[in-house]
Amino acid sequence: MSKKNYAGIPDKYARLDDAKVVLIPVPYDGTSTWQKGADKGPDAFLEASENMELFDIETRTEVYKKGVYLAPPVTEDSSPEKMVEAVHKTVKNYIKQEKFVTIFGGEHSISIGTIRAFNESFEDLTVVQLDAHADLRPEYEGSTCNHACAVHEASKKANLIQVGIRSMDVSELDHMDENQTYFADDLYEDWMDDAIGQMTPNVFITIDLDVFDPSILPSTGTPEPGGMFWYETLEFIKLMFKKKNVVGFDIVELNPNEKEKSSDFLAAKLYYKMLSYKFKYLNYNEEDEEDE
Repeated sequence: MSKKNYAGIPDKYARLDDAKVVLIPVPYDGTSTWQKGADKGPDAFLEASENMELFDIETRTEVYKKGVYLAPPVTEDSSPEKMVEAVHKTVKNYIKQEKFVTIFGGEHSISIGTIRAFNESFEDLTVVQLDAHADLRPEYEGSTCNHACAVHEASKKANLIQVGIRSMDVSELDHMDENQTYFADDLYEDWMDDAIGQMTPNVFITIDLDVFDPSILPSTGTPEPGGMFWYETLEFIKLMFKKKNVVGFDIVELNPNEKEKSSDFLAAKLYYKMLSYKFKYLNYNEEDEEDE
């Protein structure tokens, strides 16, 4: 990966000492089992980010001015276990520096390391997973650090809420809390409020881009029909930032296609929207209602 500033922002907003946000790329694709290419996701995401407008209309902000430091990528790929260890160590290092830490993959196995770091750093953590797949297997293809195991550890050690699920193995039912699982085909009128009510104050968000319907994001390793759409997803994400202390997030499973750039751009916009919500609602509370 070539070293550039995130989104081409000026150097004064890209220095680690001053930046409130750290972005860690993890170009890893060691365990995916169908379409390969998620290791190219961070570069495609960063290229698309350079072509965004940096004024967010909804929040009326330019969040990049809070500072976004693009960290060196985590490139450990000798084994899934060593990759998870490297991600965990790197993420925890930046959390200790009191940065708002964000991660862009790579395939979903990277989230084992990111979630572990956040769970060790923040008390009573809720992990909110937006994903087409349950990813609850204890191990897969001989490893506990496979993409199919991405949130198994979180299901045992944190408060896990799953959203958008529409594909799973029957064995995963043993590890799923169906009261905290919002299947894609049953997102009833008040599901967002119900999900928020199940969250603890500190929340980490992990987004597998295959949560989106393939009609708006086809470039992912295992696209599943019947996914979520742009504005409903943003509504839920915004609600989390308004109601909870979102301590960090990762985005994974962009599998770029040279002939289809809209997926890259959606991922870039999603990341920027999440930063915009974080700092728009940093001190938000229900007693100080403001126009949405």
